[in-house]
Amino acid sequence: MAIQASIETRDMDKIAEKTGNVYESIVVISKRARQIAVNVKEELNSKLAEFASTVDNLEEIFENREQIEISKFYERLPKSTNVAIEEFVEDKVSYRHREAEENKLEL
Repeated sequence: MAIQASIETRDMDKIAEKTGNVYESIVVISKRARQIAVNVKEELNSKLAEFASTVDNLEEIFENREQIEISKFYERLPKSTNVAIEEFVEDKVSYRHREAEENKLEL
């Protein structure tokens, strides 16, 4: 997946055509971006937890290059919003309307 990490101009008509409404598309994208961000944060925290120390040793903090490399790797990852937009435009995100499902249950 070749996702650009920098700012990119997006065609709002292309984003809006998936749902018929640009605002609805933005809501879907933002919810997916939140999911991605939470997953990445949990993954990073679990990897950094391996380095957790009960004793704060100043030498240990400065010498832990592996922990620094892991942090730098996650900093270089594309932003969750960029990933979510690409997934949405490429039809890799599924979504549903909760109100429509609730109305079906009431009938």
